[in-house]
Amino acid sequence: MAYDLGDVVPLAVTVTDAGGTPVNAGSMALTITLPDDSTVTVSPIPPTSPGTYTYDYATTQAGRHLVRWVATGVYANAYSDVFDVRDQTPVAIVSLADAKKQLGLAASDTADDEKLRGFITGASLAVERHLGRIVARRTFTERRTARGGRVLLSHVPVLTVTSAVSADGATTWTADDLDVDTDSGLVTARPGAAPLVGDIDFIYTAGLRIVPDDYQLATLIITQHLWETQRGRMGAVPGGSDEPEYLSGRGFALPRRALELLDAPLPGVA
Repeated sequence: MAYDLGDVVPLAVTVTDAGGTPVNAGSMALTITLPDDSTVTVSPIPPTSPGTYTYDYATTQAGRHLVRWVATGVYANAYSDVFDVRDQTPVAIVSLADAKKQLGLAASDTADDEKLRGFITGASLAVERHLGRIVARRTFTERRTARGGRVLLSHVPVLTVTSAVSADGATTWTADDLDVDTDSGLVTARPGAAPLVGDIDFIYTAGLRIVPDDYQLATLIITQHLWETQRGRMGAVPGGSDEPEYLSGRGFALPRRALELLDAPLPGVA
């Protein structure tokens, strides 16, 4: 599961002897490698019960974290694991509440909320890949190279550019210095501003301010499919249609109904 930025992650490891009985090691150390490759080391960590060592880590960065437990001395051992921390802005075309309604889950049923949030993110990214554009509004940071005084940003539609700084830090452009084409992501300098040259670090927001209903419904259908697949509840589409629910060459994750809502071209349709 992934944690929200700022969550406290409960980490634990158990040391056992050859017979599987929990036993205390001579000493236990924990090292967490953060997404920026900095590390947090806690040593020694005392056992909370025979053979069991725990540590609650308060997250400060989004991304993949590497966990390494190392026991030394008697019953020396080592154990590695990972955990993920979500960015502050989730990639979600639909809300958790809407997804639970789609699945017929009560709002008070929170047992699978974290798993469902993961499905929502996966479905949202799948929709964006098929559309070739960002739907769930969020911030991107990237370095782009200016060519002919122009820069093409990777993610569209671009809503705002909040920062543009040359890679060497010598030149800064404000939002008022730049002309941005929302649909193409093409950025140029306005008259009187410094021209765009070389490598430039951009921070900008892309996505839709209003998400169309068909995009939301497609995301809900994909989320429901992922949910039912992992529970082994696959079957025909309600309504008794003889058409296949999935399209050859399209993979299994995107049901036909979702593709039609996204205006994807279907086989045999001119």
